[in-house]
This record gives sequence, C-alpha cells and structure tokens, in this order.
Amino acid sequence: MAINKIEYSKKFQQSLDKLMLVSSTSGWMQDNAKNIQYDGGDEVKIPSIIMQGLANYDRDNGFVRGSVTLKYQTMKMTQDRGRTFSLDAMDVNESNFIATAGNVMGEFQRTQVIPEIDSYRYSKMFALLKAKTRVTEGYDPDESTILGKLEDDIAKIEDVVGTNVELVIIMSSITRKILSDSLKGARRLDIADFKQGEVITKVRVFDEKPLIITPSDRLKTAYKINDGKTTGQEAGGLVADTAAKDINWIITPKSAPIAVSKQDKIRIFEPNENQGADAWKLDYRRYHDLWIPDNKLTAMWANTK
Repeated sequence: MAINKIEYSKKFQQSLDKLMLVSSTSGWMQDNAKNIQYDGGDEVKIPSIIMQGLANYDRDNGFVRGSVTLKYQTMKMTQDRGRTFSLDAMDVNESNFIATAGNVMGEFQRTQVIPEIDSYRYSKMFALLKAKTRVTEGYDPDESTILGKLEDDIAKIEDVVGTNVELVIIMSSITRKILSDSLKGARRLDIADFKQGEVITKVRVFDEKPLIITPSDRLKTAYKINDGKTTGQEAGGLVADTAAKDINWIITPKSAPIAVSKQDKIRIFEPNENQGADAWKLDYRRYHDLWIPDNKLTAMWANTK
C-alpha cells in the first residue's frame, strides 16, 4: 500500500490551499522557561524556600529561633513525540514541486504540532488545578451570569496574590462572545499589546487582563494521546477524551506556567543523502512538557462546563 497519496494535476495552482487554523496560543508560556537549568535527562528539580512567621521579641532572651527549609519539586519531561515522512523524488517533481519538504513540514507543524501542543498544555493546567481544588465546575456560560462568574474566579486569585500580579485569561472565542454580549457596550473590553517572546501582538483585554483566545477544541479537560502505532491510533495526535468537558476559562499569572522544550527539531534528507530510497526523508521530533510549581497553583483558577 502506498505511503503517500499525491494527487497529480494537469493545471497547477502554485500557492498551497492551506487550512484556516489559529496559530499557537500558548507560546508565551515558553518565556517562563528561560530561568530553568535543564542539561538533559527527563527531570528538573525546582527549589523553594519555606520559613516560619514572626514571633514575639523577648527583651531578656532576645529572638525566638526560626528555621529555614529548602526543598525541591521534581518536574519530569513526559512528551516525546515525532513523525517521519518519505516523499518520492518523482512525487515532488510531478506535483509541480508543491509537495516539497518545506511545504510538507510547514503544514505539519501548523496543522498537527501546534494544535497538539496547545491542547496538551491547557489540559495539563486543568489537571494540576483540579488536583488542588482550584476549579469551578458545572457552569454553562450565559449572558446574564458570565460576568459575575468570571469576576468571582478573578477575586479568588486576587485574594491570594493581590492586584499587582499580571493575570491572563485563556478562553475560547465562543465564551468571549458571550462575555462581550453581557457587557452591552460597557468599556471593559479593550485592545492592548501582548508580549510573547520577542513578538508583540494585539489582544483583547478585560479589565486590563489579556484574553488569550483559543479554539474551543483545544480547551478540553482531557485528551487521549495517540501513539501512532496501535490499531485505531495510527492517525496520531490528540483526541478529546470521551469524558472530557469544555474549559470555559483558565486564569493564571503570566509567569506561572512553564512550557519547556528540550527538542524541537526538523531533519530533512535529500534523495541523494537518503540511503533507503530515492526519496526525501523528513523527520520531526518534539520533546516537551508543561510545568507549574506547587506554590504557583494557588494563584490560578479554572472554570469548566
């Protein structure tokens, strides 16, 4: 059975008919990994310091002795994902060079890698918050109640960290539309700059909090990770778990989620380099995960249907 299905045409349209998809919405989390010391292996230990509070000063005996505890939280890398493709040299030629290595790998990253990475990160955030009971469950967004619900969840965070921590709100465009309708023209939704690495984009903000608008199919509470080999999982990627619920929003300090990539690599071998076939060999590997230190989870909240 043929590996690829390359359709040949008598008349060629030079530009590729691309799927209309949202680019990565979680890339800003990678900025938080710059202070992580990662030299290999599958673990990183993140330190935290625990100290006792103030005690009464005794004018005869002086200070009450306190203690300092340094402990490490172990974070593991769990997502080692990849694919290899083979493009026969004639397939590339007879498709009028539309099926080139650059086009194929560019589309693979845009249509497969980016949605999977986003989906994994948001579902992982939910799972960590669920384990810490930092979740409001069972709410169906409604124009008459959404504003109060969102403000309640924000208040739970600000009660812990105050109002000076930069918060971001991750939600779907469908939920954002309900929120917008509920405001009825009140100037609480605006446009502002949002820095993601070296790139600055324009995003909507609610009460000065950036809204990270994400496709709803990437905002599920749980996904099944296909291994690409087992029967029924050959398509690879992530599929929403049958018991998954929709995530209405996740509220987090911008500095809390740490998205780590050890490997984000493309290898392209030309037919003359490929010893196995007269074909282009295309390899992609992504070794990554998302981490949130325990002490940051108290400053986050999720809300689900």
